Amino acid sequence: MLTDRQELVLRRVVEEYLEGGVPVGSKLLAAEVQWGPSTIRNELAQLEEQGLLAHPHTSAGRVPTEAGYRHFVDQLLAARTVDSAPRLSLSLVRRELDEAMQMTTETLSQVTNLLAIVTAPPIETSTIRHVEVLLLQAQLLMVVVITSTGGVTKRLFTFSEPVDPGLADWAASYLNERLVGFGLGARMLHQRLHDPSLSGSESEFIDALAPVFTDLEDAATESLYVEGASRLLRDDRWEDASDLNALMDMLERRVTLLEVLRAALTDRGVVVRIGTENLAVGLRSTALVAAAYGLPQRKLGTVSVIGPLRMDYGRAIRSVRDAAAQLSSFVAEVYDER
Repeated sequence: MLTDRQELVLRRVVEEYLEGGVPVGSKLLAAEVQWGPSTIRNELAQLEEQGLLAHPHTSAGRVPTEAGYRHFVDQLLAARTVDSAPRLSLSLVRRELDEAMQMTTETLSQVTNLLAIVTAPPIETSTIRHVEVLLLQAQLLMVVVITSTGGVTKRLFTFSEPVDPGLADWAASYLNERLVGFGLGARMLHQRLHDPSLSGSESEFIDALAPVFTDLEDAATESLYVEGASRLLRDDRWEDASDLNALMDMLERRVTLLEVLRAALTDRGVVVRIGTENLAVGLRSTALVAAAYGLPQRKLGTVSVIGPLRMDYGRAIRSVRDAAAQLSSFVAEVYDER
């Protein structure tokens, strides 16, 4: 348990180090808090004994340890002081799901100057809203599938013989009757395409179009949107450039990254993992800030930023929280249209 004086000294050391990136000395702190240098040095020594501060060498000032960052962030989250700062604003109205996810990722990276990652809702949470069967040419046909989340999938089919326009119109009506409202992740989706009462030609035609729906089932995994990798590569806040290699490797292994972000779905509010608190090796020299978004009864995905330990935690927490709240409102409206 820290004293009020220690709390103030630790907070100022962290804030000064986050801003300047150089060890913070007692003279600078004494000028700010108007205590004597000996008093400041004593408090710094106490904080170092508790593992919250360290110094690179004997005559240097102090820098935060991972535990120091952890305490600083916990105080931020408890006080919710980040809520009083300017808010992140997303223009998501009238956008498709994919476009909304991409805009959220880009805006979040720009505002925080960090790597931003957003996971989209798994496709199995969607249902089929509408199917179009369009005869583009005599032997060329396009099937368009629109989902309840606004996603659009299209596929072209080429036939060896001209397609009867009446058969194409019938297929559109049949597919909408059989599949609208049916979940994409449902195991029975493919079976819904068939009906014993169909004629041989009708059944054969539906079989020919079936791959577009099979592809939807196979794609029933989370999509990952990433923005800001180039910002991290140019960032001078990394203590060791080799730390970037591990992070870039993890970005290539997206399955591992998805597992890390999925863990945030089990937490309430904003999750902050600092350094070795991250179980994934590629993140142990980074800080991760994440929050879940979704429907009142179900979380659908995560919003997150990743960067060096010396990041603006207040801005990162506020921006992630705002983005998650606005995405929740967006997907709630989309799902209400089912």
